[in-house]
Amino acid sequence: MTLEAYADTIIPGERRGPTDRAVAGAADGGGAVASGAVELMLSPEGGLAGVLDSLAEGLNEHARDYAARTGLDPDPAVPPFVALEFADRVALAQELLGPGHPEQDLWVALAMFSTMAWDTGAHMHTVDAMAAGHPGLTAMGFMPPDPDGVWRFPRFSYGRALAALHPRTTPRGDPQ
Repeated sequence: MTLEAYADTIIPGERRGPTDRAVAGAADGGGAVASGAVELMLSPEGGLAGVLDSLAEGLNEHARDYAARTGLDPDPAVPPFVALEFADRVALAQELLGPGHPEQDLWVALAMFSTMAWDTGAHMHTVDAMAAGHPGLTAMGFMPPDPDGVWRFPRFSYGRALAALHPRTTPRGDPQ
């Protein structure tokens, strides 16, 4: 829950149901959690899987400290970071991510997994993400592949071709 709450703080989304405590419901549509942030954090390729329990406990310790400093009385039924209201989660995340915080590198790295999940669907193949209606890719207007599963771009994003195709490029766009 704590990692979901942190991911939702970085890129908010709508609650999955009325009892959802981790996702605060601060935005419409799917945020980092619906985009697979925790799945990406858990992936062996990301390198964080072995320290996620420690990071979650660290977030909760910071949340306990934040609550004490600001006079909050968090709900003991959920982890301390989850118990914070969204605005308080944001305020705490700003502290942790801010220049000069001694643990900034840890919290920035964890935040990056939320953004990678949302804006690339990095934990899954892009074709699968598009077929599943991935929230981030959909919100950004990422174009689906052509019916054969290949992405082609008939218009150049800069209004002109930046380079000519190499003469040995295959019809699928692969170099020979």
